[in-house]
Amino acid sequence: MWLVVGDPVDELQQIGPAHPAVKDVLAIERNTAPNRFGLVVTEGLWSVKLALDHDLRIDKFFLCPELIRSEDARGSAAELVKRARRSFRVSEKTLARMSERGEPDGLLALVEMPQWSPEQIDFGDSALVLVTDGIEIPGNLGTLIRTLDACKADLLIMTNRRTRMSHPKVLRGSQGMSLVVPHIEFEDTAEAITWLERRRFTIYLADTDESVNYRRVDYRGRTAIVVGSERYGISKPWYEHGFTRIGVPMLGEADSLNVSVSASVLLYEARARKAGW
Repeated sequence: MWLVVGDPVDELQQIGPAHPAVKDVLAIERNTAPNRFGLVVTEGLWSVKLALDHDLRIDKFFLCPELIRSEDARGSAAELVKRARRSFRVSEKTLARMSERGEPDGLLALVEMPQWSPEQIDFGDSALVLVTDGIEIPGNLGTLIRTLDACKADLLIMTNRRTRMSHPKVLRGSQGMSLVVPHIEFEDTAEAITWLERRRFTIYLADTDESVNYRRVDYRGRTAIVVGSERYGISKPWYEHGFTRIGVPMLGEADSLNVSVSASVLLYEARARKAGW
């Protein structure tokens, strides 16, 4: 088996499950250790290609030659070896232990999450932003990010963060879009509100109590929609500024929708109105 013509795979260091690099992957996968560099585990051809296409920093790359079954995977492996800070060869058994997927295509990499700062973000006149306040479930955050990409929203803002962006379930839930969709975090809610107001955003709170039907809202201009945690909803500071509450009518017996479902409805309504669908 050859990585690329003329380059033997045997030149890569063969490592097993006891190696510190493998343990790093497992710690990140299991979310059991601090992740101060914001690394995320990308498994399989689609996710490593996403990292390559967006020129993300590759910290470590793990290759199992026996599982490489396409020229596309072989070419990606060659590029990863060139760009990764360190590259290793692993057995099928070791890769299976590291991977959450059944078929990771022989490719697994630790990739550094991209970082955005508030000063870097520019908006058009019809910008669309989602604020997640206290979201706790990584899969929900991932689904929200996937929706942001799908409706071409401009930015995700996180306040009262309860789950980190590098959580493996966020990557999977977002279908890799957590590596692409711009996102920033404010530790102080008041700072986030000031930041949005200075940029002329109209802020709406997704709520079921005392709310306006989401179809009756004017979404012209810059729009920010705030959704709250799965258990407690939106935190109190957001309600201290008189922002309009908007809601999706509940016609059955349930009193609310899943946060990712309600956010999808609201974001697509805002996008449709802005685009004139």
